Amino acid sequence: MTLFKKVFFLLIALSIHTVLTCSAAQDSTLVFKDDNKILRVENGISVFKDPSKTLTINEIIHRKFEYLNQKVPNLGITSDKIWIKFTVENQSQVESLMLVVAQPAIDSITLYRLEQHKLYASSKLGKFKSFHERLVNNPNYIFPIKIPKSGKETFYISINSTDQIQLPISLGTPKVVLVNDNNKNILFGIYAGIIIIMILYNLFISFTIKDPSYIYYIIYIFFVGLTQATFQGYAFKFLWPDSPWLAINSSFLVPFFSGITTALFLKRFLQTKVQTPKLHIGIDIFVACYFIAMGLWFSGRHIDSIKCLQTLALFGSLYFLYVANVIRRKGSRPALFFLIAYTIFLLCVVIFVLRNFNLIEYNLFTSYILEIGSVIQITLLSFALADKINVYRRDKEQSQEQALQISKENERLIREQNIELEIQVNRRTEELQNSNATLNLTLKELKEAQSQLVDAEKMAGLGQLTAGIAHEINNPINFVTSNIKPLGLDINDLYDVIQKYEELDPSSDIPEQIAAIDRFKKQIDIDFIKTEINSLLSGIGEGAKRTAEIIRSLKNFSRLDESDTKPVDLNEGLESTLVLVRSTLPPYINIVKDLQPLPLVECLPGKINQVFMNLITNAIHALKVKENPASEEYIYISTTAGDNHVKISIKDTGSGMTDEIKQKIFEPFFTTKQVGEGTGLGLSIVFSIIEKHKGHIDVVTKVNLGTEFIITLPLNIQ
Repeated sequence: MTLFKKVFFLLIALSIHTVLTCSAAQDSTLVFKDDNKILRVENGISVFKDPSKTLTINEIIHRKFEYLNQKVPNLGITSDKIWIKFTVENQSQVESLMLVVAQPAIDSITLYRLEQHKLYASSKLGKFKSFHERLVNNPNYIFPIKIPKSGKETFYISINSTDQIQLPISLGTPKVVLVNDNNKNILFGIYAGIIIIMILYNLFISFTIKDPSYIYYIIYIFFVGLTQATFQGYAFKFLWPDSPWLAINSSFLVPFFSGITTALFLKRFLQTKVQTPKLHIGIDIFVACYFIAMGLWFSGRHIDSIKCLQTLALFGSLYFLYVANVIRRKGSRPALFFLIAYTIFLLCVVIFVLRNFNLIEYNLFTSYILEIGSVIQITLLSFALADKINVYRRDKEQSQEQALQISKENERLIREQNIELEIQVNRRTEELQNSNATLNLTLKELKEAQSQLVDAEKMAGLGQLTAGIAHEINNPINFVTSNIKPLGLDINDLYDVIQKYEELDPSSDIPEQIAAIDRFKKQIDIDFIKTEINSLLSGIGEGAKRTAEIIRSLKNFSRLDESDTKPVDLNEGLESTLVLVRSTLPPYINIVKDLQPLPLVECLPGKINQVFMNLITNAIHALKVKENPASEEYIYISTTAGDNHVKISIKDTGSGMTDEIKQKIFEPFFTTKQVGEGTGLGLSIVFSIIEKHKGHIDVVTKVNLGTEFIITLPLNIQ
């Protein structure tokens, strides 16, 4: 016997068992005892169907209800008005209770209670009202009720719905009901979180690899999640709480778009138009049938539309599986993943349908079976898309390898042609080579002359600093030298004290000898010697530190051994340059620094330091030759960082320049200094160095107000 036959006979047996059980059951009163637990309203419900939808509650209570021996009442899809009747006896210590009807898809629901032959009606609820008009802020329908202790009341519920009418009804205290509701919210929150994560994850991948399949998949995931949110009532609560029209029509529209997006994703993902052109037409037919179901819905035939939609979903799922299997047989790995994922989801749908027919027990697992199945499905389909990327990568590598082989063959042909062309060109250019040799020699001599001029300019700048640097180094060295002699005298006195201690005679009078040593220590003033030694050592250390600082700044400035670019802190280069020019500054010139933190800049450190040296010495010269200098003149140095560049500003309060001079300052050999004071190459070298670093230099100047050089350097030389 095949598996299909076994399942078929099992379903028949379960159906017969359900019918026999229903006919044998008797009416019973439900007893609420434990106020710490939820009472499931099971096996104690009677039902009455009103096809006319005109009977009132006063007429209904006199009608004969049919006892329904089902744990969860399941009345299928019907246009009749359904009346539910059950009796509850309260044997707990709590009177205020909550009655929960866990079916958010109901269009209209009203609760009536019969107490001592008096009939009481609650508010009429349903999707035709805004969500905030509900008695309790909950996706399910919750009615606050009150049953006296040891009392018994009969409840009537009227229901209208175009969806599957399955009524999990429960009773409990507000605290227990809300705790149970929170658990449900947490579970659905986890499901919603998974859906959102999958959407964002696949959206990120779609932007990365530019594959339209991911866009279709994202839309498909969205409507899968929205479908479950609609069935559970969360869509009405959070997405359109003030739109009864959407609440009523969403039970059709959301599954409609879910089916459409499934078909579109299938066509794109499995490439059905290429793989199976005939079956591709069948998918288009299913899509057309979905629009026919939409026409039925908006024409007012809601029940027929829902049945049509469910039928299309059933046969469409089987057809999609068949299409995927046909493509799988052709060796398609994506089709295999799709087949597995859709089969698992279809099994979950089967469990959901069996639960609706009460052939499987209604519990936490079966109530969330569609969510579980959809999560597994979208996860496996994500794996399929990822595997599809790997397939594309392998195909790309193969095509690249083929292209490489073709490229090598073309390279061989070109190489052979180049050899032949080279022989011909050499014959025709022999005379030109002689001329070029002469021109190259001349060019080489010009380059050497240019290089010598540049080096001469740098050496001239360094020569101007030599005297000042020698003076700067001489001061701390003299300080060290002058401290050495008194330090030696103090150390000799300490040696004398140590010697007297070494000459102590243990056989003689020790106290007398110690007293003699103490008199000697007072004679040489040992305390003063200690203080003086510390002072002399501190002075020697300060002199050595200042000498090391000058040497370090000089080395940092020159960096003659660095010919490659490297990441450099430009603030450090500015500080080193300022140390070297410190001795050339007149007392009335003040340096004002505003060095902001800078990222490391890829550059030639020695060249950039030469730029700083030339600009700062030019600023000092401009202040020295100013006709009417102030009592205090200033050089302002600042640095700032941008998104992908840095700016260095060197500004002086000198005499400034006219526009005519400004236009010529970067020309080689142009200078405003006296003859013999400059070569006219300083700013030309600055301009060429900045240009080599892909930067630029701006000059802002005004006569008698000073000049500002603004250097802009990129963080990386492209």
